Amino acid sequence: MKWLSIYLMAGPETPQLAEAAVDGGADMLEIGFPFSDPLADGPVIRKAAERALARGMRTAECLECVAEIRSRVVVPLIPMTYASLLEQYGYERFAADARSAGSASLIVADLPVEAHEQLRRVHLVAPTSPTERLRLAAERTDGWLYLVSVTGATGPRDQLSEKLPGLVARARSVTTVPLLIGFGISTPEQAAAATVLADGVVVGSRAIQVAEESGPAELREYVGTLRTAVDAVEPAGVARSSRGPR
Repeated sequence: MKWLSIYLMAGPETPQLAEAAVDGGADMLEIGFPFSDPLADGPVIRKAAERALARGMRTAECLECVAEIRSRVVVPLIPMTYASLLEQYGYERFAADARSAGSASLIVADLPVEAHEQLRRVHLVAPTSPTERLRLAAERTDGWLYLVSVTGATGPRDQLSEKLPGLVARARSVTTVPLLIGFGISTPEQAAAATVLADGVVVGSRAIQVAEESGPAELREYVGTLRTAVDAVEPAGVARSSRGPR
């Protein structure tokens, strides 16, 4: 089966949105922890983070949000955060509290592979990553490898990057772990094209836009269109588990 992961920003309404996304067909949810200087995030996610911070969403509140989502859905939950937040909260403390809240793993967008090797997390690689970096990230990643499809920030784009097939090919040459593609995927057509290459996709900015503009029902419908597109692609034989692609 091909995997469909949906990114949502932590907030008071996120548990309800998470239910809607899973009802629409999401296999996994990434829960963004808002940060004041998110280098990898485009304007949609940056604004969502600003709103979340203005509403009092700090690390502890975000962990409570994850716990509430866990009480409502059974799919893997992956907090996505930044190193500065973990420095302040404490790496070991965060990892323990995230597990207690029901997370399956972590994504720390700006933490190098070599840093805090004991912290179990999903690693990200980009078209600019040398092949040896791909290999190292794949060796140390937790379950699956996150392929960043572009060299810029997150956000909807008109088409997939021309560099993506090369990135996937290089990753395939050094690892057998599942590959999920994110950044810049917003339409069912893009999701299908990406899953032809890899084992699944991550959709964030457009999901946040739909949720903010139209609410849970429209989010459910939107995720459903992605699910249909992804399911139309020939399965890659990737089994599902409680931690995400294995």
